[in-house]
Amino acid sequence: MTTQTLDDAGPTTGFSHEAYLYTDPARFLEGCLDFIRSGLAAGESVLVAVPEPRATWLRQLLRGEDDVSVVDMASLGANPARIIPEWRSFLDRAVDDGRPVRGIGEPVWAERSPAELAECLLHESLLNLAFDDGPAWRLMCPYDAAALPGRVLDQALSVHPTVADATGCRPSPTYHSVPAARGLRGDPLPPPEATPVELPFTTAELGSVRRLVRRQAVEAGLRGEATDDLVLAVDEVAANSLLHGGGRGVLRIWTEGHSLVCEVADDGVITDPLVGRRQPPLERTGGRGLWLANQLCRLVQIRSGAAGTTVRLHVPLR
Repeated sequence: MTTQTLDDAGPTTGFSHEAYLYTDPARFLEGCLDFIRSGLAAGESVLVAVPEPRATWLRQLLRGEDDVSVVDMASLGANPARIIPEWRSFLDRAVDDGRPVRGIGEPVWAERSPAELAECLLHESLLNLAFDDGPAWRLMCPYDAAALPGRVLDQALSVHPTVADATGCRPSPTYHSVPAARGLRGDPLPPPEATPVELPFTTAELGSVRRLVRRQAVEAGLRGEATDDLVLAVDEVAANSLLHGGGRGVLRIWTEGHSLVCEVADDGVITDPLVGRRQPPLERTGGRGLWLANQLCRLVQIRSGAAGTTVRLHVPLR
């Protein structure tokens, strides 16, 4: 199999999406610094989004490099659905400035919950849809091969066209592109861990939806602005069900670990795999529900297919 160095892995046109497997901090730093310095030598602007303490390590080693920004992925990508808009904004600013770009993004780490890991890998797959027809740029995604489960690493290889490690860079042997029509099918959502409170609703019951969410949130220990945000997010998603899901839906609420989960299901089908991951224009009066939910909730899971659409909203209780 053909191998390359990390520096010459990407194509000269299009979007290059690369997984980088590392096994210890030294390998992480070596691979990331090689990738960053190669970009700087080519006159590129670089954005790095990795969790702490790795973000601090890179900031210290890159002190004085004005063309590199390093941010904490645990903050930027707490909800993985917020990551694509950040890359889009970074790319648009660079294009406006006439600058080529590259990035490093590490959304997957071992401490993530199973639900978060599922959404991170869905996000990685959707990156290929989001940027496949835009300007040329490279994105390298580090994966801690010593800490992450084998199944997660297997899935990572399946959503990255290129894989790199300490030995070099090569085409991923298991990569397969995801057609847009399948972008929101993802892995099936697991059943609730507890018996949910359930409320079928139609247009006349939207007020009951809001009241039930508020009551369950308060009983679970959510307070103040966090409760208001959840009520607004569920209201937006339920309104989408009424508009696009046949005029009815079902709300379910339960606690799962240290999170409160609200799920809205309906008979509608979402055809845009990037729904909720594009910032709506300010002049648009509608179409903001799932975008808003992603900004207000710690995690949003969307699954849609012939059987209908399910949206799960997760908010931490502490």
